[in-house]
Amino acid sequence: MTITAGIDIGAGAVKVALFDVDGADEKLISWRCERLRQRDPLALAAGVYDDLLGEAGFSRKDVAYCATTGDGESIPFHTGHFYSMTTHARGAIYLQPEARAVLDCGALHGRAIRIDAHGKVLNYKMTSQCASGSGQFLENIARYLGIAQDEIGALSKQADNPEKVSGICAVLAETDVINMVSRGITASNILKGIHSSMADRLAKLLKTIGGLEGVIQMTGGLALDDGLVEAMKEAMAREKVSVPIASHSDAIYAGAVGAALWGAFRHEKLKNLGAKRAA
Repeated sequence: MTITAGIDIGAGAVKVALFDVDGADEKLISWRCERLRQRDPLALAAGVYDDLLGEAGFSRKDVAYCATTGDGESIPFHTGHFYSMTTHARGAIYLQPEARAVLDCGALHGRAIRIDAHGKVLNYKMTSQCASGSGQFLENIARYLGIAQDEIGALSKQADNPEKVSGICAVLAETDVINMVSRGITASNILKGIHSSMADRLAKLLKTIGGLEGVIQMTGGLALDDGLVEAMKEAMAREKVSVPIASHSDAIYAGAVGAALWGAFRHEKLKNLGAKRAA
């Protein structure tokens, strides 16, 4: 039994995953996601980590490798750190073995990643610094509209006449939304317009990494937004990309999962290296 852990600290949430890895056998023990809600991310991550270990009957000393990703490098008890692009790539393969590209839709950015069958990154592109393609921007708009975050997707899918929204910058897009509200445009049509604008940018981003095949797996918090997933499928059709794009109910855990599994891989390599030196 080799227990490994992955801790992913993002801009909006902390995700922790525990695995028991024996060679190619990767057994998920448990995972948990906690929204930050202005709490200290390091303290929250440590608390969730200890809770999961305790529930599984383990303690920190039982963990062979605790890997962090995202903003988790400052966690004092971590064994090693992995770049989030690498962990989302590996996590996508765990969620969808046929994935050969990843669309990581997070709170602060969008990222298109081309990968191989083992989760190795072959190419990637990121959105610009402008926030209009991010989860934080969408959350701000929902707050302005007085809508709960978990209502966004369902409302967007009810749109009957989506309103075009600026896809250039968050400031212009927010100005668009303010004008729409004053004109009596429904929340559904506003949200669908935003989703379509975001999806168009992300679909074009995916095309820039080239070599699309297999399945494009969406990861990150926005992958749970049904409205954006639907808009992505429509945008890919407009861009004439025939490769299917899919989400997963556990897509938000991709970074933590990838960290735990890459941690197991590194632990095994270090163990074998130590054995060779001892011999």
